Amino acid sequence: MRNFAKAPRPQLTGRIFAYALVDIFGLTCVALGATWFATGKGAILPNFPGSMVEAVAAIVGGAAVMIWAVARVLRELAKQAPELQAKYEAYMADHHPDHAKPTPPDQ
Repeated sequence: MRNFAKAPRPQLTGRIFAYALVDIFGLTCVALGATWFATGKGAILPNFPGSMVEAVAAIVGGAAVMIWAVARVLRELAKQAPELQAKYEAYMADHHPDHAKPTPPDQ
């Protein structure tokens, strides 16, 4: 009997971490652009964004970077899916046998 304290979780790989950092960069760009609309000037960086065009470019560019990074994170997590599914089924069989997926009979 396996002794998992909790259900299996995806592994944090270097690629996932790097894509998460890129996602944070995109979020920062969106926040910088949005602060211009809220205050009329850059709130974090004094000279950026300096105009509505820069603010819109920061928001649109940041959103595009975020979408790209999240898609890459999801692709990396999908690579772990078969292993996670096997670990999850083993976890359910050990800790919640009444909800576990029935095993097919050997032929």
